[in-house]
Amino acid sequence: MCASAKYNTRGPALIPRMKTKHRIYYITLFSIVLLGLIATGIFQFWPHSIESSNDWTIEKRSVHDVPVVKLPADSPIPERGDLSCRMHTCFDVYRCGFNPKNKIKVYIYSLKKYVDEYGTSVSNTISREYNELLTAISDSEFYTDDVNRACLFVPSIDVLNQNALRIKETAQALAQLSRWDRGTNHLLFNMLPGGPPDYNTALDVPRDRALLAGGGFSTWTYRQGYDVSIPVYSPLSAEVDLPDRGPGPRRYFILSSQMSLHPEYRSELEALQTENGESVLILDKCTNLSDGVPAVRKRCHKNQVFDYPQVLQESTFCVVLRGARLGQAVLSDVLQAGCVPVIIADSYILPFSEVLDWKRASVVIPEEKMPEMYSILQSVPQRQIEEMQRQARWFWEAYFRSMKAIALATLQIINDRIYPYAAISYEDWNDPPAVKWSSVSNPLFLPLIPPQSQGFTAIVLTYDRVESLFRVITEVSKVPSLSKLLVVWNNQNKNPPEESLWPKIRVPLKVVRTAENKLSNRFFPYDEIETEAVLAIDDDIIMLTSDELQFGYEVWREFPDRLVGYPGRLHLWDHEMNKWKYESEWTNEVSMVLTGAAFYHKVTPRKKFKCPECTAIDGLSLDQTHMVERSECINKFASVFGTMPLKVVEHRADPVLYKDDFPEKLKSFPNIGSL
Repeated sequence: MCASAKYNTRGPALIPRMKTKHRIYYITLFSIVLLGLIATGIFQFWPHSIESSNDWTIEKRSVHDVPVVKLPADSPIPERGDLSCRMHTCFDVYRCGFNPKNKIKVYIYSLKKYVDEYGTSVSNTISREYNELLTAISDSEFYTDDVNRACLFVPSIDVLNQNALRIKETAQALAQLSRWDRGTNHLLFNMLPGGPPDYNTALDVPRDRALLAGGGFSTWTYRQGYDVSIPVYSPLSAEVDLPDRGPGPRRYFILSSQMSLHPEYRSELEALQTENGESVLILDKCTNLSDGVPAVRKRCHKNQVFDYPQVLQESTFCVVLRGARLGQAVLSDVLQAGCVPVIIADSYILPFSEVLDWKRASVVIPEEKMPEMYSILQSVPQRQIEEMQRQARWFWEAYFRSMKAIALATLQIINDRIYPYAAISYEDWNDPPAVKWSSVSNPLFLPLIPPQSQGFTAIVLTYDRVESLFRVITEVSKVPSLSKLLVVWNNQNKNPPEESLWPKIRVPLKVVRTAENKLSNRFFPYDEIETEAVLAIDDDIIMLTSDELQFGYEVWREFPDRLVGYPGRLHLWDHEMNKWKYESEWTNEVSMVLTGAAFYHKVTPRKKFKCPECTAIDGLSLDQTHMVERSECINKFASVFGTMPLKVVEHRADPVLYKDDFPEKLKSFPNIGSL
């Protein structure tokens, strides 16, 4: 019994030990398999943007430990930049395609080390600035790591500073890129173009059709609507924190802080200082600094030392002169200081001038007028100066302060060209946040793409001018795109004509009687209106032809968010009365479109709109008090909004071949009136 008991006691003890041993084995095996699956899932489904952003660090962008590409001496070199390139000739928009977000996709080439046939490196490392730029792109919503989805390609070849480049070898490296294709849809960033002795205003590296975001373009080298003019980044933006001082008077009126200016420019500046005394401060490089004091952070006038860029905040206007290169980093420093830049650099294409309104933030003076600079600046009103100071600081904060800001603004400009119907508006580019909150915006949120429904509904507002009304109906009915015609009868004391007397037209015609005589009855959303386009027209507008109306409708289809009409008016500031004035004279400028003939942009009027049947008694526009009342209305309008929301524009739409000497049958709109 004891032996049996001993065996039984040991037996059951051994069996569980064996099971535990196997259990540990299987659990270990299962854990390894599970961890492998988890690792695979993470690798497959981890967001690409995070993966790519982690990969874009300064250390990993070093040319050490990256693939080496040898460039034989006879490697192909791209053609020199094609000055005739435009978006419609050298850019393949079909690569971009349509996407719901209306955003281009940008691919960044992987980093490679390029060496010549002797093994000498073409470039050592990517600069800190270019690293920040590529990081900004890879972290943005524009980025894609799928080369097949890309619309735009950015090389990891740093060409920001031409001084650090081997021109021929860099061009050969560009030609080695897998999707180069003569540079089509490739974007290069360069801030310091050219080199001694001539210092060209565009990158000297042959680049064929590639777009260039350049920091020193002149009107001779800038391909308008294709290249992008960018700022020359100032490293002081990251090193020095200049608090926003706000607009207002400063200690100095004019200040110049640039070193190594051309002797002729410096002598003219010193003459201004001599003539105007302490209100003008001309600074130069310091020659008596102690050891260890960075010269780039100091400026001197005689024996007086000033901290730079802090001293810029002490002046109302700051001079930005051309140096060896047109683009100067001092422009960024001046904007950061909230000092109004006075730009004296003939033919210089200002940064982001395609979208930024530099008249709001700077004064541009031709080089030949430098001696007159003081008197020119004195003529600027103080209120305008303060607005320019505020705008200058805003430009720096939004577009100059970092390589990220520069990169994203560049991509957005290109994006707006490719998706113009989703482009950022002038106000969004130029208005500081405070102004955006207080300004007037479009309350209708109308679409920017043509409507799907074809045709328009004409609404004719009338009272009792039957003969003129019938003439308008007859002419409007000839317009091919007319879908329906609605007559709004505004006379409660008189019945409309009998049905048999109305003109016979090809589209449905309906008369709506109103309960009250109001001009606003034309804007009522009648159930009969089934089209998105509406033509509001008065019963006395008999001078418009069917061709002019059809052309107006087609213009509206291109600008469906705008009021597109014919009679235009203007608001002007009356300096004697110190208030706004309504102006009906025929000018090239317009800020209002009258709804007496308009599609619900502006077609400049080609005719004087007069009522042929109106007398001085019943003609509203002939009443002398009419202009006074409308002027008062405009002032009331401005007071309600707290600002003048009307904007003056010069816009005229003409059909193709309008004034060309061609046979009428070749013109789409032959019956267009002449000025």
